[in-house]
Amino acid sequence: MSKMLTAYCMKTKEKNVPMQDAVITKTARGGYMAQGHDGKGNKMTTMLNEATALEAVKNGVAKKAW
Repeated sequence: MSKMLTAYCMKTKEKNVPMQDAVITKTARGGYMAQGHDGKGNKMTTMLNEATALEAVKNGVAKKAW
């Protein structure tokens, strides 16, 4: 089973909310960032380390945007 990406939702103040339709991008400084939504229309963003980002892409949990 693939591991879902989770993030903090700023609007609802919930922690570890599963992220849907995640897209992983690289920042200008070389970090990785996942952007998606919580299924209720609230946008979410979280920073990831390289291992987690590449594993999410490999498992099909997120799309690669670079």
